[in-house]
Amino acid sequence: MRFLRRIFTIKEVPSVSWSSDFPLNTKPRSYTVIMLITGLFFFGLGEAIIIGSGSGVSPWTVLAQGISIKTDLSVGTTTFLISIAILIFWIPLKQVPGIGTILNAIIIASTIDLTLPYLPQPNDTYLKLLQACMGIFVVGLGSGIYLISNLGPGPRDGLMIGLQKQTGTSIPLIRTILELSAVISGWFLGGVVGIGTVLFVFGIGPCVGIGLTLVEKISKKP
Repeated sequence: MRFLRRIFTIKEVPSVSWSSDFPLNTKPRSYTVIMLITGLFFFGLGEAIIIGSGSGVSPWTVLAQGISIKTDLSVGTTTFLISIAILIFWIPLKQVPGIGTILNAIIIASTIDLTLPYLPQPNDTYLKLLQACMGIFVVGLGSGIYLISNLGPGPRDGLMIGLQKQTGTSIPLIRTILELSAVISGWFLGGVVGIGTVLFVFGIGPCVGIGLTLVEKISKKP
């Protein structure tokens, strides 16, 4: 019960024996970097599993689609602009980037491109939903691994952590609010929402909680 309770109430990224002492670390330990890369790989794999399910895109992609429709910019361009805008919000939240912030975009995008052709793309609705749920869980697990490495979060995860510190609420709740805000905004702008999108909105927060709690539990604390 304590494990389940912590999944939904965890209020900070745990520090374990292989965590970096600070995000902006130019000489991190090799094992810490390996764990960072492993976490980002799982993150990208989870995203690819969701895309392969064909049940809907992530909430932030819905927002990028909506902005693209209103501005005639490409989805790739609007995705980039959203990331830049989020990084600007880091400043008042006092979030610090690191090599993980840079590798976040590189490794996740590369993993999606490399794994997506080999993943199943089911036609059955129930299989689509099952695959989407699996992908959301893998994204949450990858988030837990790479965030605990403490080498700098990606733009959206940094926003999540910064807002959590300012509000004192749980990480899963903050993540759910952010995803819900993104998908509602994107939908009003004309973005396409699928059942997988809805599952992601309400599932990713608890799955990140599972990832953080599970990695903390099996790792040695400093």
